[in-house]
Parts: sequence; structure tokens; C-alpha cells
Amino acid sequence: MRSAKLYRYELPMDSGVILREQRLKHREGFVVELLIDGEVGRGEVAPLPGFSIETMDEVYLQLTEQLAKWQQGEELQFDALYPSVAFGLSMAQCELDKGLPLEGSFQAAPLCSGDPDELLPKLNAMTGEKVAKIKVGLYEPIRDGMLVSLFLESIPDLTLRLDANRAWSAEKAQQFAKKIPPSLRGRIAFIEEPCQQPGDSFSFAMDTGIAIAWDETLQHAIRKDDFKLEDFTGVKAIIIKPTLIGSVERCIELIEKAKALGIKAVISSSIESSLGLTQLARLAHWQLPEEVPGLDTVGLFAQQLEVAWPNCELPMVTLADQALIWQSND
Repeated sequence: MRSAKLYRYELPMDSGVILREQRLKHREGFVVELLIDGEVGRGEVAPLPGFSIETMDEVYLQLTEQLAKWQQGEELQFDALYPSVAFGLSMAQCELDKGLPLEGSFQAAPLCSGDPDELLPKLNAMTGEKVAKIKVGLYEPIRDGMLVSLFLESIPDLTLRLDANRAWSAEKAQQFAKKIPPSLRGRIAFIEEPCQQPGDSFSFAMDTGIAIAWDETLQHAIRKDDFKLEDFTGVKAIIIKPTLIGSVERCIELIEKAKALGIKAVISSSIESSLGLTQLARLAHWQLPEEVPGLDTVGLFAQQLEVAWPNCELPMVTLADQALIWQSND
């Protein structure tokens, strides 16, 4: 017998989390539970403020409609759904079908800011490639360039991923690059979306030899009917944030296509709760076992939800502590 539940959660965030120049005090989202004969599958549906095209109200309407159909025996169809809804429902279905392996890539690329010495313990605990991530574009580009150089010079076996979130003009991107000696630039795995205009980002990569990755550009392009990943050749990597991309199946198709084209694919967080984050780690290990995912975001929260991130000491709240806002009639 089929039944479904829908929870709405609200978790407090660390006071320093800023998205698109807005402070994020709480993270809101939904958790879907699909149940068949004692088996359960869960999925998190959490549109990201400032990035997702859908609102929480729009998500709620779509979720309750889809869950009611599923409870009546219809199979879930993801293509016409909002990205966050498609991802959460498909993840719940995947978990219910035991298609999602239990093993996860919990060795996420750590986020770092000011002090290389603070990063060393995390890097020493990593096996394989020592890779970390720095957010750039929040301060002056010259300062960012000096900081990146400091990390690369201080830690000789470090590879950095940088994320600019389209913060720079072409001129400011060049100011950043000038502060990084050419001998160090090869240890920048990529910089996500350095410029406000994608064309300027391409020119930046050609001029500086610093590889770029598409994040927002991929999210915008994939919504179009004529989307082809082949049009993205020339970039080093694509950043796959399933909450902003769509269903598990669509993410896997992107990964397989990227591999065929020689483009690196990295699964990354959209600031999901620990429940959703652990599922992303499992998806990453399943589909990209050799690639360190970008999932070092649990520390942005003040609490975990239902499922613990390994070695995280934040307090735990359960789904039972959240609002059960919809359930099917058995």
C-alpha cells in the first residue's frame, strides 16, 4: 500500500551566511516521504533564495498535486516540474527503489577563507587530491588574488576551486589574475563564473590560462529546449547543483554527457540540510567516485536534520520536530 507525507522544515543558519547580498537567517524547505509496504524513500525539496526560479508556495502546490497522484498509483513524471521538486521527488523514488547506494563521498572540498594554517588539518585528513574551495568576488579582486596566491604558495600540494558567482567585470577579473603568478595558475582547478557576462569569462580563460567552470550559465541554459552540452566545450568543468538542475535522471544524463565530452563534472550543494546533503554525497560517490564533491556546507547551519553528516557535531532535530503539512489518506 502506498502512502506519502510532506514535512516543512525551518532550520537556523550561522549568522554569517549571505546569499546575493541578503543575509540568510533560516533555511526553509520540504521533505517528502514515500512509503510502500514498510519501505521508505525521502527527498528534500528546498528552492534556494535568489537562485531558484520557483517559490516555496509554488513548490508546495506542485508537490501536493504530485504526491496525491503518486498515492493513487500514478508514476512520477519529472520533466515538467520545477527543478527542486523534480530533484526531491526523484531522489525519494530512487531511495525507495534502493537505487541510491548507501556509500557516500563525504570527503567534501572544504571551504576556506583567511588562514592557510586553519585549512591544513582538513587537508591532512583527506585521501588523494588535496582540494579546497575559496569564494571570491566578495571583496576587492586584488585582495582576492593575493589571498589565492597566499594559499597556493603556503601549501604546495593544494589545488583550489574558486567561485566568483559572476561578481566581476572583465577589468576586475584581470586585476584578480594579475596577483596570481603564472606558475601557480595551473593549480587552480577552475573558477566558477568569474565575470558577469559569459563571453567575458571565456576571454578571461583564454587570456590568463585559468580554467573556468559553468554554474549559473548551465542552470539558465538547461531550461531551454535546444540545450546541448556540446555548446559548452571550452570550459574545464560544469557544476551540477541538483536542486537547481532537476531530477536525478537528468543529473546523471549531464554527468555521462560531460564525461563523453571530456568536461569535468562536480556535484555541489545548494545549501541543503544534512538530510539532503548526505543524499548528494551518496549520489556523488555513485556517479563520480573519483571526484571530490562541493558539499562542505553543513557548517553553515546551526542544526542538522534527521540524518547526520559524518563527524559533524551540530545538534540534531528530527522530522518529527517539523511541521507535517500534508499526508495521503491510506
